[in-house]
Amino acid sequence: MTSKDVAIGMIFLTQSVFGILGNFSLLYHYIFLHSTGSRLRSTDLIIKHLIVANSLVLLSKGVPQTMAAFGLKDFFNDIRCKLVFYLHRVGRGVSIGSTCLLSIFQAIMISPRHSIWAELKVKAPKHIGSCIFSCWILHMLVNIIFPMYVTGIWNKTNITMKKDLGDCSGVSNNKITLSLYAALLSFPDVFCLGLMLWASANMILILYRHKQKVQHIHRTDISLRSSPESRATQSILVLVSTFVSFYTLSSIFQVCITLLNNPGQLLVNITALINGCFPTISPFVLMRHGFSVYRLCFVWIRNTKSPNLITNM
Repeated sequence: MTSKDVAIGMIFLTQSVFGILGNFSLLYHYIFLHSTGSRLRSTDLIIKHLIVANSLVLLSKGVPQTMAAFGLKDFFNDIRCKLVFYLHRVGRGVSIGSTCLLSIFQAIMISPRHSIWAELKVKAPKHIGSCIFSCWILHMLVNIIFPMYVTGIWNKTNITMKKDLGDCSGVSNNKITLSLYAALLSFPDVFCLGLMLWASANMILILYRHKQKVQHIHRTDISLRSSPESRATQSILVLVSTFVSFYTLSSIFQVCITLLNNPGQLLVNITALINGCFPTISPFVLMRHGFSVYRLCFVWIRNTKSPNLITNM
């Protein structure tokens, strides 16, 4: 084991520990609110499943990559490799789906009373549980073929048809099969990214229009603070840019590894590191910026008849 392997192992270990602590801190926040009898928001269920999905990604990718970097590759036989990669794909998909669902729900909740989404504002909270459950089932089914293309690193059968994935090996196929496989894996990511961009752009547009209507209430000569709409818009932009940046890069690198017959170890390590970035950073982004958007949605839901109420946030 070289010093380079130790450095790579420490990077993955630091990312995994940092991310797991962040997700458990966010989970502790909700446990504390529940224990104190505080009223939980409808979006809290989505956040809880996002925490589970993020933790699953970190445990199924960060920990194995750390072990592989420290020379423990022989731990991963065929069954363990298939299970670890399958859990990672499911966790990654649910993480993307939960974040997308969160943005769509927020966009519906802050939509005007006379918009086409008015009826959904009442129905949406009742269907959050079923939507999350469907998200888990969908990604469990879509990724069921993923274990077929992964084997243990020490399985020497047909070694010429394998590519090194760090902790495990991938089975190479013809270009047509790999292209179809890459398209199948990337389609849910592209679809969710598109929905989140649409929902976030819709929220920003609603906030801008609302700010224009109540602009006479914000007294710049009395307070130098930015308006609640501006703070919420900034929070949305931070959340969206974080999500889109990391998962776009992750999807691109994932497709490259799928299509290449022999991806280098550097590409494999970079892909694994990028895959863990959003699950690691997202709890801190949510704790720092997400709650201002949730407060906005909560206040808006309580009294959509009064456009002035939002200024009391």
